Amino acid sequence: MDAVFYFLCAAYALVSSIALIQLVRIEVRVPEYGWTTQKIFHLMNFIVNGVRAVVFGLHKLVFLLHPKVLISVLLDLPGLLFFSTYTLLVLFWAEIYHQARGLPTDKLKIVYISVNAALYLIQVCIWIYLWINDNSVVEFIGESFIAVVSFMAALGFLIYGGRLFFMLRRFPIESKGRRKKLNEV
Repeated sequence: MDAVFYFLCAAYALVSSIALIQLVRIEVRVPEYGWTTQKIFHLMNFIVNGVRAVVFGLHKLVFLLHPKVLISVLLDLPGLLFFSTYTLLVLFWAEIYHQARGLPTDKLKIVYISVNAALYLIQVCIWIYLWINDNSVVEFIGESFIAVVSFMAALGFLIYGGRLFFMLRRFPIESKGRRKKLNEV
Protein backbone atom coordinates (compact mmCIF):
# COMPACT_ATOMS: atom_id res chain seq x y z
CA MET A 1 0.00 0.00 0.00
CA ASP A 2 2.92 2.36 0.66
CA ALA A 3 3.91 2.11 -3.01
CA VAL A 4 0.51 3.48 -4.05
CA PHE A 5 0.84 6.46 -1.70
CA TYR A 6 4.37 7.20 -2.93
CA PHE A 7 3.27 6.88 -6.56
CA LEU A 8 0.45 9.36 -5.89
CA CYS A 9 2.94 11.64 -4.13
CA ALA A 10 5.20 11.58 -7.20
CA ALA A 11 2.30 12.11 -9.62
CA TYR A 12 0.92 15.09 -7.69
CA ALA A 13 4.44 16.52 -7.29
CA LEU A 14 4.89 16.28 -11.07
CA VAL A 15 1.58 18.05 -11.77
CA SER A 16 2.45 20.67 -9.14
CA SER A 17 5.85 21.24 -10.76
CA ILE A 18 4.29 21.60 -14.21
CA ALA A 19 1.84 24.19 -12.85
CA LEU A 20 4.73 26.14 -11.29
CA ILE A 21 6.71 25.99 -14.54
CA GLN A 22 3.67 27.27 -16.46
CA LEU A 23 3.21 30.10 -13.94
CA VAL A 24 6.87 31.13 -14.28
CA ARG A 25 6.73 30.90 -18.10
CA ILE A 26 3.66 33.14 -18.25
CA GLU A 27 5.15 35.63 -15.79
CA VAL A 28 8.40 35.84 -17.77
CA ARG A 29 6.51 36.23 -21.05
CA VAL A 30 4.02 38.90 -19.90
CA PRO A 31 4.96 40.35 -16.50
CA GLU A 32 3.15 43.61 -17.20
CA TYR A 33 -0.32 42.04 -16.87
CA GLY A 34 -0.03 41.34 -13.14
CA TRP A 35 -2.10 38.56 -11.58
CA THR A 36 -4.38 37.36 -14.37
CA THR A 37 -6.94 34.59 -14.01
CA GLN A 38 -4.56 32.26 -15.84
CA LYS A 39 -1.68 33.00 -13.44
CA ILE A 40 -3.90 32.56 -10.39
CA PHE A 41 -5.19 29.27 -11.84
CA HIS A 42 -1.64 27.92 -12.22
CA LEU A 43 -0.67 29.15 -8.75
CA MET A 44 -3.70 27.43 -7.22
CA ASN A 45 -2.93 24.23 -9.16
CA PHE A 46 0.63 24.37 -7.83
CA ILE A 47 -0.65 24.73 -4.25
CA VAL A 48 -3.43 22.09 -4.50
CA ASN A 49 -1.22 19.44 -6.06
CA GLY A 50 1.73 20.35 -3.83
CA VAL A 51 -0.37 19.89 -0.70
CA ARG A 52 -1.66 16.56 -2.01
CA ALA A 53 1.90 15.43 -2.79
CA VAL A 54 3.01 16.27 0.75
CA VAL A 55 -0.01 14.52 2.30
CA PHE A 56 0.57 11.36 0.25
CA GLY A 57 4.33 11.49 0.81
CA LEU A 58 3.89 11.78 4.57
CA HIS A 59 0.83 9.51 4.77
CA LYS A 60 2.23 7.46 7.66
CA LEU A 61 2.57 10.58 9.80
CA VAL A 62 -0.74 12.03 8.59
CA PHE A 63 -2.73 8.98 9.73
CA LEU A 64 -1.12 9.13 13.20
CA LEU A 65 -2.25 12.69 13.92
CA HIS A 66 -4.43 13.47 16.93
CA PRO A 67 -7.06 14.75 17.31
CA LYS A 68 -8.52 12.79 14.41
CA VAL A 69 -10.04 15.94 12.93
CA LEU A 70 -6.54 17.00 11.80
CA ILE A 71 -6.49 14.00 9.48
CA SER A 72 -9.80 15.15 8.00
CA VAL A 73 -8.48 18.68 7.54
CA LEU A 74 -5.38 17.45 5.69
CA LEU A 75 -7.39 15.09 3.51
CA ASP A 76 -10.32 17.45 2.82
CA LEU A 77 -8.54 20.78 2.35
CA PRO A 78 -6.99 19.86 -1.02
CA GLY A 79 -10.49 18.94 -2.26
CA LEU A 80 -11.80 22.37 -1.30
CA LEU A 81 -8.81 24.07 -2.89
CA PHE A 82 -9.38 21.95 -6.00
CA PHE A 83 -12.97 23.18 -6.07
CA SER A 84 -11.81 26.80 -5.84
CA THR A 85 -9.19 26.25 -8.54
CA TYR A 86 -11.52 24.72 -11.07
CA THR A 87 -14.44 27.00 -10.31
CA LEU A 88 -11.99 29.83 -11.07
CA LEU A 89 -11.61 28.27 -14.52
CA VAL A 90 -15.41 28.03 -14.77
CA LEU A 91 -15.60 31.72 -13.78
CA PHE A 92 -13.15 32.57 -16.58
CA TRP A 93 -15.23 30.61 -19.09
CA ALA A 94 -18.47 32.12 -17.78
CA GLU A 95 -17.03 35.62 -18.20
CA ILE A 96 -16.03 34.88 -21.81
CA TYR A 97 -19.44 33.35 -22.52
CA HIS A 98 -21.38 36.22 -20.93
CA GLN A 99 -19.25 38.87 -22.67
CA ALA A 100 -19.73 37.18 -26.05
CA ARG A 101 -23.51 37.04 -25.49
CA GLY A 102 -23.68 40.64 -24.28
CA LEU A 103 -24.77 39.51 -20.82
CA PRO A 104 -23.63 41.25 -17.62
CA THR A 105 -20.50 39.83 -15.97
CA ASP A 106 -20.28 42.04 -12.89
CA LYS A 107 -22.01 39.55 -10.58
CA LEU A 108 -20.04 36.47 -11.67
CA LYS A 109 -17.06 37.20 -9.39
CA ILE A 110 -19.40 37.93 -6.49
CA VAL A 111 -21.08 34.55 -7.04
CA TYR A 112 -17.66 32.84 -7.25
CA ILE A 113 -16.47 34.42 -3.99
CA SER A 114 -19.80 33.86 -2.20
CA VAL A 115 -20.07 30.19 -3.18
CA ASN A 116 -16.47 29.52 -2.19
CA ALA A 117 -16.83 31.38 1.12
CA ALA A 118 -20.03 29.46 1.94
CA LEU A 119 -18.42 26.10 1.16
CA TYR A 120 -15.34 26.86 3.26
CA LEU A 121 -17.56 28.05 6.12
CA ILE A 122 -19.64 24.86 6.01
CA GLN A 123 -16.51 22.71 5.90
CA VAL A 124 -14.94 24.58 8.84
CA CYS A 125 -18.17 24.04 10.82
CA ILE A 126 -17.99 20.31 10.04
CA TRP A 127 -14.37 20.20 11.20
CA ILE A 128 -15.19 22.09 14.41
CA TYR A 129 -18.07 19.72 15.15
CA LEU A 130 -15.79 16.72 14.50
CA TRP A 131 -13.21 18.20 16.87
CA ILE A 132 -15.82 18.64 19.60
CA ASN A 133 -17.76 15.43 18.98
CA ASP A 134 -15.92 12.88 16.84
CA ASN A 135 -18.52 10.49 15.43
CA SER A 136 -18.90 8.48 12.25
CA VAL A 137 -22.14 10.18 11.14
CA VAL A 138 -20.53 13.63 11.02
CA GLU A 139 -17.45 12.12 9.39
CA PHE A 140 -19.70 10.63 6.70
CA ILE A 141 -21.44 14.00 6.26
CA GLY A 142 -18.03 15.64 5.82
CA GLU A 143 -16.97 13.08 3.22
CA SER A 144 -20.29 13.42 1.41
CA PHE A 145 -19.95 17.20 1.46
CA ILE A 146 -16.57 16.99 -0.30
CA ALA A 147 -18.09 14.62 -2.88
CA VAL A 148 -20.98 17.03 -3.54
CA VAL A 149 -18.56 19.96 -3.81
CA SER A 150 -16.48 18.03 -6.36
CA PHE A 151 -19.62 17.14 -8.31
CA MET A 152 -20.66 20.82 -8.36
CA ALA A 153 -17.26 21.79 -9.78
CA ALA A 154 -17.58 19.12 -12.47
CA LEU A 155 -21.10 20.30 -13.30
CA GLY A 156 -19.98 23.92 -13.68
CA PHE A 157 -17.06 22.71 -15.76
CA LEU A 158 -19.42 20.77 -18.02
CA ILE A 159 -22.04 23.52 -18.35
CA TYR A 160 -19.83 26.53 -19.07
CA GLY A 161 -17.08 24.57 -20.81
CA GLY A 162 -19.70 23.01 -23.08
CA ARG A 163 -21.50 26.29 -23.73
CA LEU A 164 -18.26 28.06 -24.57
CA PHE A 165 -17.02 25.20 -26.74
CA PHE A 166 -20.21 25.11 -28.82
CA MET A 167 -20.36 28.89 -29.03
CA LEU A 168 -16.78 29.06 -30.33
CA ARG A 169 -17.49 26.33 -32.87
CA ARG A 170 -20.02 28.65 -34.51
CA PHE A 171 -17.36 31.26 -35.35
CA PRO A 172 -15.82 31.13 -38.84
CA ILE A 173 -13.22 28.40 -39.09
CA GLU A 174 -10.56 30.73 -40.50
CA SER A 175 -10.81 32.99 -37.47
CA LYS A 176 -7.45 33.00 -35.67
CA GLY A 177 -9.03 34.06 -32.38
CA ARG A 178 -11.56 31.23 -32.63
CA ARG A 179 -8.89 28.59 -33.08
CA LYS A 180 -6.87 29.97 -30.17
CA LYS A 181 -9.85 30.19 -27.79
CA LEU A 182 -11.19 26.78 -28.84
CA ASN A 183 -7.82 25.23 -28.02
CA GLU A 184 -7.78 27.01 -24.63
CA VAL A 185 -11.26 25.70 -23.79
